[in-house]
Amino acid sequence: MTTTLEQTTIPGTQDPPPVSAPEQGTRPFPLLRHSLVLAGRAVRKIRRTPEQFIDVTLQPIIFVLLFVYIFGGAISGSTHDYLQYVLPAIMVQTVLFTSLSIGVNLNTDIKKGVFDRFRSLPIGRSAPLIGAVSAEVVRFSTSVIVLMAFGYALGFRIGTDPVSALAGCLLAIAFALCMSWVAVFLGTWLRESGAVQGIGFLVMFPLTFGSNMFVPTSSLPGWMQGWVRINPVTHLTDAIRGLLVGGPVAGPVGWSVLTGAIILAIFAPLAVWTYRRKTN
Repeated sequence: MTTTLEQTTIPGTQDPPPVSAPEQGTRPFPLLRHSLVLAGRAVRKIRRTPEQFIDVTLQPIIFVLLFVYIFGGAISGSTHDYLQYVLPAIMVQTVLFTSLSIGVNLNTDIKKGVFDRFRSLPIGRSAPLIGAVSAEVVRFSTSVIVLMAFGYALGFRIGTDPVSALAGCLLAIAFALCMSWVAVFLGTWLRESGAVQGIGFLVMFPLTFGSNMFVPTSSLPGWMQGWVRINPVTHLTDAIRGLLVGGPVAGPVGWSVLTGAIILAIFAPLAVWTYRRKTN
């Protein structure tokens, strides 16, 4: 025997509207929120493994000592004058080399199955990559601060003003973030972390040493000057050098921003595509 229960409504009252459970996608900008949460996770991971700061703290110091005191007298005739010339270039070189590490780390995490856990979460597919790249700001900023502090101790002085110098540091960090997507693409495309590092350095060496970082363009052979003039790292070095010690700024900054935007537009979608293929 079954009993049917009927719902009755008290006269003069109305049923309250149904309350639905909160959905994951109803809050604004879910991809941004998820990326920031994962960026915080990556920063906490860096804090628990401080040895990850060895390259961004010791590498700029070693480069300054080597280039200033070994090549400064021969190239410029004065270590102080060469320090003014080369420190902005070492800033560029340091952040570009630092940007390669994210590709190696992502490749290792994918092989260990870390990103398989992210697939089970209700987050955007690209959020882990955006979060990992965003966390690199901590490492880039650390390298820039260490370099500027050590250079100041050796006698480097800003030749413009604090606002321009800050803009130069931010430009270096922003360009390195764009280049990080190249490393992310390599890390999600290649199968071994050693290959990521090897190919990354194979790309970085012609870009950094084949520029006007350490010597003026006019001192190079004619056949090399053509490559140096179109090298995007040359424009970035000129921009940061102009913002820190003085010189042309508008043209080099414009070319640097345009180049960074092109790199980001090409390699960020490629990195997301290869990441999805590898984690499916």
